[in-house]
Amino acid sequence: MSTVVGIYFSGSGNTKLCIEKFVSEIASDAICVSIEDKNCIKEIQTNNFIVLGYPIFYSSLPKIMKNFLIDNKQLFKGKSIFIITTMGLFSGDGAGVAARLLKEVNPEIIGGLHVLMPDSICDEKVLKKSSDDNKQIIQKACEKISMATNKVKGGLPPQEGLSKSEQLMGLFAQRLWSGHMTKNYSSKLKINEEQCIGCGKCVKLCPMNNLMFTNSTVSQKGLCTLCYRCVNECPKQAITLLGSKVIQQHHSKDYY
Repeated sequence: MSTVVGIYFSGSGNTKLCIEKFVSEIASDAICVSIEDKNCIKEIQTNNFIVLGYPIFYSSLPKIMKNFLIDNKQLFKGKSIFIITTMGLFSGDGAGVAARLLKEVNPEIIGGLHVLMPDSICDEKVLKKSSDDNKQIIQKACEKISMATNKVKGGLPPQEGLSKSEQLMGLFAQRLWSGHMTKNYSSKLKINEEQCIGCGKCVKLCPMNNLMFTNSTVSQKGLCTLCYRCVNECPKQAITLLGSKVIQQHHSKDYY
């Protein structure tokens, strides 16, 4: 049994990369477990230091992560928790959102870290960058994580996203206007039947079991958590969500 465990949700691999690097530098025997893993609950129960990781959507938690924390709130009682959030542009109080959700069970929130990563919303042009630029973003992210782990080990963990001023920043810059985007699961996912070849990759990858085969093509149940995993992984670029055409699929492992 390790004494440090990373518990995370990651749609396209950004958060997974960051939390794995963080916990490996905190403790050599630390492990990371996705909230989709059947062993996740056991790992929370049996470890005292939890590194919690998730992406930020509109300065909010992904719906799947929010529900996980609410449903399993009691498991975090008395735990020491460090929170890592990943973002394509802006987070505001990303770490603070989870900290406030868990407040009533009185965990020790020892710190927070916001990490800029390459944009994974692959059907919108706004944040698209070149491969070289994405490699630089990840290099800087890794450097920031290493600096943060040194501070944690030195007893001065970073406190990003946990202040009242950052809470107001997250609220007024994004969440107040776009909070409805993550309040419920979405039915906006679109599958192009002409492009879809029925390979089933998206059905297997979806963390919400939102996708299913219907008449040899894929259809959705309206339970999308906006993670963009299926959109980025579709071999025929047949799936879109916020945009109407896939521009650049994102795989963080390609830049690391």
